[in-house]
Amino acid sequence: MQLKGRDLATGLAFPEGPIALADGSIIVVEIAGGRLTRVSPSGKKHSIAELGGGPNGAAIGPDGKCYVCNNGGFSWHKDDRNFLRPTGRAEDYTTGRIEQVDIETGIVSVLYDSCDGIPLKGPNDIVFDAAGGFWFTDLGKTYGRLMDRGAVYYARTDGSLIREVIFPIMTPNGIGLSPDGRTLYVTETETSRIWSFAITGEGQVEKLPWPSPNGGKLLHGLPGYQRFDSLAVEAGGNICVATLVRAGISVFSPSGDLVEFREAPEVFCTNICFGGEGMRTAFITLSGTGRLIAVDWPRAGLPLNDLLTAHP
Repeated sequence: MQLKGRDLATGLAFPEGPIALADGSIIVVEIAGGRLTRVSPSGKKHSIAELGGGPNGAAIGPDGKCYVCNNGGFSWHKDDRNFLRPTGRAEDYTTGRIEQVDIETGIVSVLYDSCDGIPLKGPNDIVFDAAGGFWFTDLGKTYGRLMDRGAVYYARTDGSLIREVIFPIMTPNGIGLSPDGRTLYVTETETSRIWSFAITGEGQVEKLPWPSPNGGKLLHGLPGYQRFDSLAVEAGGNICVATLVRAGISVFSPSGDLVEFREAPEVFCTNICFGGEGMRTAFITLSGTGRLIAVDWPRAGLPLNDLLTAHP
């Protein structure tokens, strides 16, 4: 099944982290450009803030500010087709960080760059819960012959709490919550697996015993060479996972069944979010070619726990 979408913006520098706002505009990060960008309904692009490093996932908090997972920066390769892809850790990389951005003024502040004295490596994706706190993944970094083991964190927006919740976990990327807020979903990029964790308190999850490698329940693992990126949850509970290499959106039921696969036109189909009338539009980033597209979705997306996204 093909994704039949329409271009909202082109020429973006590896866009990810789309956020659908109530006025019809979409905020995206441009990882290769080091910026946070707003795309108007007409397709006009406006730079909200120059962040540097590698702004990755993003979400609007209950205070109306944008919270950005900054991975600290990638090195890049562009081929003769003008196709862009990350290749490793940037030469000027220092650490990852969580940034708070005022989307009206563009003022940026670093909220967290470590947890319990351990630097954040490569924060990737983020989701807010109903209490106003946020969960985020740290995919880690690859450099030379070495690869960091990843982690999942929970934090508050006022800077008073950051907690390592899951460690180790192999290249955690997408993160989301079930409609009732009781289950945390995490995708792993390199294994193309999706895990679920029962939430037991603020920044706390139930851990299953070994042989689970991370304490999670394995919902699904796809065969063959493909990689999982970000995710979004439908109102009915399905989990929609942006799938690299195979290129498209893999849709899983809450019990882990593969419901459908919608094929995208390029291998870096990286992120999906929902918005528009009735939450029936999927906004999808095609990062290698720098595109943001809108796709009519057959089911409603789940409204997020913030103030500014479209929930008509």
